Amino acid sequence: MASVALRGISKSFGTAAVLRDIDLSVEDGEFVVLVGPSGCGKSTLLRVVAGLEEVDAGEILIGDARVNGLPPAKRGIAMVFQSYALYPHMTARQNMAFGLRLGGKDRPTVDAAVAKAAALLDIEPLLERRPKMLSGGQRQRVAIGRAIVREPTVFLFDEPLSNLDAELRVRMRYEFAKLHQRLATTTIYVTHDQVEAMTLADRIAIMDRGRVEQFGTADELYEHPASLFVAGFIGSPRMNLLQASVESGGRSGAKVRLRDGTAAAAAVEAAGVGKGEEVVLGIRPEHLRPSPQGLPATATLIESLGNIRFAYLASPASDEPLIMQLAAGDRIAPGEALALSLPPESCYLFRSDGRAFRRLAAGPGSIAA
Repeated sequence: MASVALRGISKSFGTAAVLRDIDLSVEDGEFVVLVGPSGCGKSTLLRVVAGLEEVDAGEILIGDARVNGLPPAKRGIAMVFQSYALYPHMTARQNMAFGLRLGGKDRPTVDAAVAKAAALLDIEPLLERRPKMLSGGQRQRVAIGRAIVREPTVFLFDEPLSNLDAELRVRMRYEFAKLHQRLATTTIYVTHDQVEAMTLADRIAIMDRGRVEQFGTADELYEHPASLFVAGFIGSPRMNLLQASVESGGRSGAKVRLRDGTAAAAAVEAAGVGKGEEVVLGIRPEHLRPSPQGLPATATLIESLGNIRFAYLASPASDEPLIMQLAAGDRIAPGEALALSLPPESCYLFRSDGRAFRRLAAGPGSIAA
């Protein structure tokens, strides 16, 4: 096993900058997920670590070794692709053994490695089948087995579940988590699915336009997003975001006025903020609550997911529907008018450039007058 360190990594294709001065450290044995929208640079960053792309600037360290310029085969990595990349004319056993045989390993060593990986992945009955005889999930297990037999210091996964149906993705997430617990190998995993990221990762790097917006645990990203982008990306349903202007601010909080004139407050460090400054107030669906007075809204749709329900609400303060998670006793019908409370301790505040104001620690305190 080994740590991975990326220092000042930049990469362009022609005039298009794909990676911009990225610094990222993955600890030995850690499971790190790179997540972000299409085109953010996450797969390119993975290919840079693998040695499939050369960097324009920066250095890549795997363990204590600088690997810039080294071919993939000498980096101690194994990569699993979205497309599985299995040889169709070979059996599962032959696919798993191919890399070891190519490396000159003797037959007993290869057979023992394949048998060990097959037992770990529960695919022993499938070893004599060719890829066309396997389901998508079984093919993915074979592809993972091909990586495991190499005993790499770092696993790299490029959207390995995106070709699977929803039910199988959920099951395979569980299998990935179990596999990492057993092997404890340093892993970098790329996905566009935030649920996948939050389920699997020790830490998550959220990427946007070639940069790492924030790097931390799932709880850190959810509870303390560093930017408007992170706040809107992490969470399902996403955070409600409302345009506002500052009435007053200080170290104990800020008062703002929403677009429709509703007054609101946020428990954030807002020293130096100017009156009239344009900001965005955020609040997650589980923190919106019906109230005798507050932000006016009208229910337009009630979405029931069995154990949880959401109300979609139209409000003069927002062009987009607001989403409120309903409590067990809430009885709201489409067309019903209501008011919403915006608890200051549950509100986030973001500057016009997208950066977040620091939230105050929970506890007694006053909102700035």
